[in-house]
Amino acid sequence: MSIGEVLAHLRTEFPDTTISKLRFLEAEGLVDPQRTASGYRKYSWNDVARLRFVLTAQRDQYLPLRVIREQLDRMEEEPVAPSRPALVAVGASGTQKAADPSDTRVPREDVMERTGATAELLDELERMGLVTARPPGWYDGDAVIIVEAVVGLTKYGLELRHLRGFRAASDREVGLFTQLLAPLVRQSDPAARARANETARELQALSQRLHAALVRAGLRGELGR
Repeated sequence: MSIGEVLAHLRTEFPDTTISKLRFLEAEGLVDPQRTASGYRKYSWNDVARLRFVLTAQRDQYLPLRVIREQLDRMEEEPVAPSRPALVAVGASGTQKAADPSDTRVPREDVMERTGATAELLDELERMGLVTARPPGWYDGDAVIIVEAVVGLTKYGLELRHLRGFRAASDREVGLFTQLLAPLVRQSDPAARARANETARELQALSQRLHAALVRAGLRGELGR
């Protein structure tokens, strides 16, 4: 397949994918399409499966490209059975997620039903700026995750006033990362935009790992382990 045909295949599931993104992933060594005598890229179905694996891992697990590359390398080293299925990255629950959180639209009633949040709690989270309702009253996937996490934390005794610390810390982190991404964002080159999106994913993944490790280490000390 040509790069345009590959893009058409992937855009059904990954609508924000661009030719620049595919070229970037090639430059990063995630896929290595063959070239015709005239220099045009020719992708195999295995190449498309690799790309789908990469895009799914980025979208659903926020994995850095380095980690995704290592996973692909390990898979390539395994013996290939004749009926080997296409590579698919899955989440911790073993189910494949279908859409980017920002593209998800969940009505208010469904958010409360899914998370167990009351209308009063949802109103308070909106007042605190932790979630935002989009007209005409729906929430994106990230808002659902936030509400679900808050409901879980409150069951252990966390009070809503404690959430201001979480909000302040995330705002500082966004500000820091925005400064790091600014040189790429200012460029009009589509390739630079692709690098900016990829860098943002890398920063998110590294931040999550750092935060989790710091909390684990701190609790380990408090628990005397």
